[in-house]
Amino acid sequence: MSDTQFIDGLIVKAPHEKAPDFVKAKLSINREQMIKWLQMQNGDWINADVKVSRNGKWYAAVDDWKPQADGQHAHASAPAPAPAPAPSDDFVNDDVPF
Repeated sequence: MSDTQFIDGLIVKAPHEKAPDFVKAKLSINREQMIKWLQMQNGDWINADVKVSRNGKWYAAVDDWKPQADGQHAHASAPAPAPAPAPSDDFVNDDVPF
């Protein structure tokens, strides 16, 4: 996994305690800072995840996930699942009702 890349000019906060349930986050944008940051980025799209730090501070981080040519994920850190065990040879056909 790569280092966290923050979005300049974008501030994320938890919703106000009296906000309705459908409000999930509060965003503030500094136009000049964000435009300057956006002009330094490549590609047509920038994906971001809203996260909460261990200290409880909300923030947005760039989601730089990209599929790899072999079908694996660029951020895949979990090992591949173990193959299924081979079938046992002690199966008795007499137990099958058909």
